Amino acid sequence: MSEETLYHRLGGRDAIASVVDVFYDRVLADDRLEPYFEDVDMTKQRAHQTQFIAAMAGGPGEYDGGEMEEVHEGMGIDHEAYDAIEEHLDAALAEHDVPAAERADVEAAIESFRDDIVDEKYGTRASGAV
Repeated sequence: MSEETLYHRLGGRDAIASVVDVFYDRVLADDRLEPYFEDVDMTKQRAHQTQFIAAMAGGPGEYDGGEMEEVHEGMGIDHEAYDAIEEHLDAALAEHDVPAAERADVEAAIESFRDDIVDEKYGTRASGAV
């Protein structure tokens, strides 16, 4: 098993930033998700998301954003939207030829934040959704 961090296996900051660009292009083209980003400075959001994924993957530097639950409070994010985000991130990773094992590691890490981001008053997760 490799001793390399997920950050290095993903190709480092530049590769992650490229994935994030494709990810947000996909998200903003999705009618289900675009409304969540109407008033968001997407240049800052892309940089912020790159920093988050890099830190989550064991890269250098620390994530300086707020607590997930606090920053997403009141946004009305449901399980369907969270699933769509995961799908777009996986597709962006696949488009960058990230191997399935690394994509699964990213998905597991992102999935670990579901309870902090999804607002349970917007319904329960559909069975079988990933």
